[in-house]
Amino acid sequence: MKIAFISDIHGNAVALEAVLADLRKKNVDEVFVLGDICFRGPEPKRSLEIIRALNTDVIKGNADEWVVRGIDEGEVPQESLPIMEKERNWAVAKLTGDQIDYLQDLPTELNLEFGNTKIHAFHATPNSLFDIVQPSSSDEILENALFIKDANIYIYGHIHKPYIRFLDGRCVINTGSVGLPFDGVARSSYVLIDLMADHVEASIVRVSYDVDKVIQQFTQSDYPNKDFMMDVLKKSCL
Repeated sequence: MKIAFISDIHGNAVALEAVLADLRKKNVDEVFVLGDICFRGPEPKRSLEIIRALNTDVIKGNADEWVVRGIDEGEVPQESLPIMEKERNWAVAKLTGDQIDYLQDLPTELNLEFGNTKIHAFHATPNSLFDIVQPSSSDEILENALFIKDANIYIYGHIHKPYIRFLDGRCVINTGSVGLPFDGVARSSYVLIDLMADHVEASIVRVSYDVDKVIQQFTQSDYPNKDFMMDVLKKSCL
């Protein structure tokens, strides 16, 4: 059985479609979504429509929480707050009330069991949508922040930097980002887990998508921070 975890789409429906096409090509049986669906991309509505059409388990990310209730002081650098509030309002204006209610009602974690394999999945940490656990974090930080429940595999998103680490027989995986990678690779990222009879294999998969098309979407839109967002996308191409 093959399962996949995707996260941090950030309104990039072009990248999302490329990832889903790759999942179909690999004959993935189930896909799970770890949050940050709409905010900070040119197509918030279409991205959410695609995710909901999957009819799968979806959890909430910090950006989904921001869409629902706004950005509180202290959650982003103070100098970034005004423009990010404008971006949030732009995204909200593109969504329906039903879609915002959907985001509000999302759970914040998944507890999955496949035979002897237990998977705990969340957006940032089990106790927070906002805390940051980096790939270089110490073993102590990983254990204290992530190992809240008993599992074999812990999977999260949020940091947009995919990695796989092992600690005391447990596997920690970050999905990276479908729509806004931060590791300098201009390709979407997701996690593929192959559950076989006698062992489990986990891998990070990178998928190419039309970055120029997304940049053009920003160019043709009235997105309030499009120069910054286009610059982020262009830098991922370096």
